[in-house]
Amino acid sequence: MPWASNVALAPSRRYSSTVTSSSIPARFDLADLKGFTAEESSLPASWRGQPRSFVALMSLYESNYWRLEALCGRLRDLVGERVSLQSEDCDLRLRVTENTPYTSLLELTYLFVEPDQVGRVTAPDMQIRVYHDARLVEANAWAPQHRHPLLRDWRQAAQDLDQRWARNIMLNKWLDYCCERGHSLRA
Repeated sequence: MPWASNVALAPSRRYSSTVTSSSIPARFDLADLKGFTAEESSLPASWRGQPRSFVALMSLYESNYWRLEALCGRLRDLVGERVSLQSEDCDLRLRVTENTPYTSLLELTYLFVEPDQVGRVTAPDMQIRVYHDARLVEANAWAPQHRHPLLRDWRQAAQDLDQRWARNIMLNKWLDYCCERGHSLRA
């Protein structure tokens, strides 16, 4: 979009908090925003270049928001439980455990069928907080114990900030993987 390049080229320019029709660039058309969905892959991902900073972590949370929205649709509308069934992948379950005006708490997990278990085994039991007003998604917690050796080793070696990074990078890649596999948790 032509107006996007103007913003990127003038980062030091100060903008007034009041927007009037005269303050909008002539090439900017509000109709351009209707149905606007930026390709997530074209958005800058500063967490890749400068990990471990607060700004980079927020960029990762923003990327998680867009990926989760691609998988589930409008996040404010999520209620109850949804399951995505794919013939060549494990079943994916999303459960909404809490909804408030500004946040939602979700559980996202795979459902595994194991012959020696009664019922289904779940993993990684990711607990996700959606911040609707900020359009951020944070992976708050995952299963206390991991059966997969790589995840178990990764978790044991990480400190608190590293845990946040590990959980959220895992969520980011997992959401991308789920979309690639054809999962959909849309109503």
